[in-house]
Amino acid sequence: MNLAAKLRARAAEGRPVRVGLIGAGKFGSMFLSQVRTTVGLHLMGIADLSADRARAALGNTGWTADDVVVADFDTARRTGGLVITEDAEALIKADGIEVIVDATGSPAAGLKHALMAIAERRHIVMVTVEADVLAGPLVARKAAEAGVVYTAAYGDQPALVCEMVDWAQACGFNVVAAGKGTKYLPSYHASTPDDVWGHFGITAEQAAQGGMNPQMFNSFMDGTKSSIEMAAISNATGLKAPRDGLLFPPCGVDDLATILRPRADGGVLEENGQVEVVSSLERDGRPVFRDLRWGVYVVFESDPSARGDYARRCFREYGMATDPSGRYTALYRPYHLIGLELGISVAAAALRGEATGAPIGFLSDAVAVAKKDLKPGDMLDGEGGYTVWGRIMRAEDSLARGALPIGLAHKVRLTRAVAKGDVVGWADVDMGDSDTVRLRREMERAFAIAPARNAAA
Repeated sequence: MNLAAKLRARAAEGRPVRVGLIGAGKFGSMFLSQVRTTVGLHLMGIADLSADRARAALGNTGWTADDVVVADFDTARRTGGLVITEDAEALIKADGIEVIVDATGSPAAGLKHALMAIAERRHIVMVTVEADVLAGPLVARKAAEAGVVYTAAYGDQPALVCEMVDWAQACGFNVVAAGKGTKYLPSYHASTPDDVWGHFGITAEQAAQGGMNPQMFNSFMDGTKSSIEMAAISNATGLKAPRDGLLFPPCGVDDLATILRPRADGGVLEENGQVEVVSSLERDGRPVFRDLRWGVYVVFESDPSARGDYARRCFREYGMATDPSGRYTALYRPYHLIGLELGISVAAAALRGEATGAPIGFLSDAVAVAKKDLKPGDMLDGEGGYTVWGRIMRAEDSLARGALPIGLAHKVRLTRAVAKGDVVGWADVDMGDSDTVRLRREMERAFAIAPARNAAA
């Protein structure tokens, strides 16, 4: 990739890539642990709603805060120090900043920061996948028009999957399926923050020691995060969402090519070229053999005609696990390092002007589904909460149905009843007006005009 060499060159020239981090939570902290030791990157500032939390995150990740924190951005730029601030806008506008990382976890905040960064001609690394799915296709278009990079965060699973899809396509293979693994049972869709730690196999005390937010982690358990991430991958690659939502088939790494192939060939996919998540649990709760709970995968195929015989022989000769026909095979990565790998996105954006995954259109959405019977007056509590979970849906189906994006299903009141398992619609809530709602509606108008052209938008 040569990114390390390019970073070293920038360091030798005395002009490291200057980065601003917004959000000093878990993901931001993981980035802090590595940017400290990455030659050629200069963390010039951290913005967080709590300056004390940002200072604590520095201490927890190996920084000596008293030695590096300075009072203003001019001093930080000259000395290599960094500024802690509670003002994200000031960080984005600071002279010398090249790349802004949004790790807030808030769709509204993430989109606001992305638009600010674009206006200031800063590259933006969008860690907040919820923001990307809510309005990322439009934001990516605005970034391109401004001549800056809008990118998914390397180390998080969507960017890693996008890389694998790109690799397969650049090799001339047809991508059949791509996605990630997770721990899943159908009953998990009803999971709440009250019982989430039992599903993870840890105690509430252990979670608290790790700084783990129960509602955020519950979004991984109840299927919401999987749907959001697969929608992001779909929008960035052109792969399609399953029309009936993710299947979460139990599947180990040796069976990827057999299970994740079209139904016509004996697999579970309704058609070729889809996103899907595999479960590390059999439906009776037994662990899957050689599961992919923490990893990512891509299933691809050789030329299905006789002219693909040579490639199929190569699959066998080099030990690839294939389906019984030998036509389908897979590659996988068993782990992802999340924020520890984020520097790849920062460097790629600043040094190459390239994204590590970015929307090419609005192909898929993540919409709110009732976890229980909901009545008028109930307040929705968003991703990972007690009232709704997020389900992937093809964008044209979401728009036709008037489905409410999961990213907007927070602190909004229902105006009519929604039965358990039903999709919540815009018409079911008192949404009100906000910058985020207006941006989402702008995206819907921009991409609903010609859905067939989305993949090339």
